[in-house]
Amino acid sequence: MFRSFRFRNYRLWFLGALVSNIGTWMQRTAQSWLVFDELSDHDATAMGVVTALQFLPQLFLAPWAGVLADRLDRRRLLLWTQTAMAVLAAALGALVLADAATLWHVYGFALALGVVSTLDAPVRQTFVSEMVDDAYLSNAVALNATSFNTARMIGPAVAGVLVASIGSGWVFLLNTLTFGAMLAAVHAIRTDELRGMPRSGRGRGQIREGLAYVGSRPDIVAVLVTIFLIGTFGLNFAVFLAAMAGPEFGRGSETFGLLNSVLAVGTVAGALLSARRRSARLRYVYGGSAVFALSCLGAATAPTLLLFALWLIPCGLSSLTIMTTANAYVQSTTSPVMRGRVMSLYTAIFMGGTPIGAPVVGWITDALGARWGMGVAVAAGLGGTLVGFVVWLRLRAERSAAENSG
Repeated sequence: MFRSFRFRNYRLWFLGALVSNIGTWMQRTAQSWLVFDELSDHDATAMGVVTALQFLPQLFLAPWAGVLADRLDRRRLLLWTQTAMAVLAAALGALVLADAATLWHVYGFALALGVVSTLDAPVRQTFVSEMVDDAYLSNAVALNATSFNTARMIGPAVAGVLVASIGSGWVFLLNTLTFGAMLAAVHAIRTDELRGMPRSGRGRGQIREGLAYVGSRPDIVAVLVTIFLIGTFGLNFAVFLAAMAGPEFGRGSETFGLLNSVLAVGTVAGALLSARRRSARLRYVYGGSAVFALSCLGAATAPTLLLFALWLIPCGLSSLTIMTTANAYVQSTTSPVMRGRVMSLYTAIFMGGTPIGAPVVGWITDALGARWGMGVAVAAGLGGTLVGFVVWLRLRAERSAAENSG
């Protein structure tokens, strides 16, 4: 399960990312509650707008981010992007502590963070392939997801307590400090132990070349369609959990943070199970979509807070099984020279759909209630399952044709 730890550079990376991710989840939780409870009157639509602005740059900048990831030194790019995100966290924290923050300020910082994150995402994902051998790549990707979701289990619970005790502004400043762990890890990486990856040169049509490559791979296209459905309409948990914790069950920020942590129990389990598998298989993507639909349906109809929380565990497990397997499959089956561009497209589709889905889910939640908002996630899971069924029919037809021709 932890075989990628044999590489020193990857061990440093994992630890630095874990600390940084805890801070990131603390900030996300504090930001969501700041908008929902302090800067608006429990307005789920405002939360959807913040989420949308944070991911909107993915729609426009991701192709160029992928080109940069394929062309430039990824380690240096990471140092720049991580520093920029630390500065943004510090600035927002200072505004909140000065009691000068407004909803429009949060909108602006969410958009700025989205720009930097768009540049950061393909670099972070493809840099892993420089630290481990190809045989370990699927495991390393799954362990990255484990780090991210272990932080998701710890960060929101800590943030819920800290927001209630010292306020959201201090949480943003604490997140600034956690970026130091990531920057220290990247600085400590031994460049002579990194694998030399082929880089693309300068030239016209590199974005078009990446799109053509994906278009020639129907298996990747099917994965991207599933990722779009789940990422756009299924993973709006900031909206779901705030609305269920607040208006539906009448609880405060501590419960909101606790629900995020319960969800993360499932996501950590899903990531660890993915790390145990030797290779990424598509059946886990589409089977996970079916389980995701069922568990979201259970959560949406849960009569008590306890049952709702328990349903979040399979929600988290299935969603991480889908995302980790899809990520590992796309990375491990893509040509190294195209990996940055393909992963930037993957990230754009996964995160770039959020500006569409988050406001829609927020509006449905405001208009019809939190339970109907979660119904959108159920539909997304069913859509992913349908894609898997179509892929299965296609593969079955191809096998049948091959047997008849033989």
